[in-house]
Amino acid sequence: MDCKLIDGKQIGLQVREEVARRAAELFEKTGRRPGLATVLVGEDPASQTYVRMKHRACQKAGIESFGVVLSKDVSQAELEAEVERLAKDDRVNGILVQLPLPDHVDTEAVLAKVPLEKDVDGFHPTNMGLLARRGCEPHFVPCTPWGCITLLERCGIEISGKRAVVLGRSNIVGLPMALLLQERNATVTVVHSRTKNPEALMKEADILVAAIGKPEMVKKEMLKPGVVIIDVGINKVDDASREKGYRLVGDVDFESAKEVASWITPVPGGVGPMTIATLLENTVKAAEACCAKPVAVS
Repeated sequence: MDCKLIDGKQIGLQVREEVARRAAELFEKTGRRPGLATVLVGEDPASQTYVRMKHRACQKAGIESFGVVLSKDVSQAELEAEVERLAKDDRVNGILVQLPLPDHVDTEAVLAKVPLEKDVDGFHPTNMGLLARRGCEPHFVPCTPWGCITLLERCGIEISGKRAVVLGRSNIVGLPMALLLQERNATVTVVHSRTKNPEALMKEADILVAAIGKPEMVKKEMLKPGVVIIDVGINKVDDASREKGYRLVGDVDFESAKEVASWITPVPGGVGPMTIATLLENTVKAAEACCAKPVAVS
């Protein structure tokens, strides 16, 4: 089968260019630049890398960025107070709390402190609830699932009426992904650790979204010919031939899957670039909405 590559780098670049234009237009009209604040707790290397990437992306897009770094031992009260401080800062249009947080922190309580209009990660419980409720629109949608939808739509892949299977049910990817697909009239099945006979369900998928964190678990024998594959997974596997001693792979065995798929995202270079591009898009959207608010007259 002639499998087409879903190029997240190229589509992400398109989104970033659109964001940069919108940010420039906003500055020209108002003299203000969109602003994104990140909150990093602890010294996890992966989280530090992600935050640096986000700040660099902001700079290229004409978005101001503000970084807050807190000790891994920060108290619940101190962390919530820092988020509340950013919530009151007029320069900040979006607040991103880098996850995961340390085990002693109540993550949901922290995320609930982010105002809806600054919740550019889309994790506030109210935004998640609005996403789940038919006929309602959240202020923002979580970046990775929304990036997946952008990939599908910009490649002209039909969603309505298709059978979609989502592997994984996390609040960050699986749950919102299922809701977004359902909103676009797909028939959605969520496969998770307690699902009976998951291979049979996967075999029925016209669209398969893999977000389970298990390297190359999905093989071509599990797939329906012509399936569209969105691979959210990013896993390190040992590879002595590489300079770093490892390589990155997805949750899908790319080499075998592309023999039966009609479309597939690579890892890296598929979903990953879309997450940051979508974060920038949400931040500009937040800034535009802020500047559009009527000024109160006393």
